[in-house]
Amino acid sequence: MTSIPLDLRGLKCPHPALRVRKALLGAAPGTLLVVACTDPMAAIDIPNLVRESSASLEHSGTEGRLLTFHIRKSAA
Repeated sequence: MTSIPLDLRGLKCPHPALRVRKALLGAAPGTLLVVACTDPMAAIDIPNLVRESSASLEHSGTEGRLLTFHIRKSAA
């Protein structure tokens, strides 16, 4: 399986969610996006984006100001 790292640290809302959406649209089915960002609104925006798309949120975490998300694009 392919993994795509997205370093979105320093970007402000709505840019992290827009970049994740663009990456999901261009990714092959089964691809894992590994997202790192610092915008606190991403904790709301990215899970909502995943819920509305054909993807699944496999992991989300916070370490200090850093938010991480592992998003898998669905195979279908």
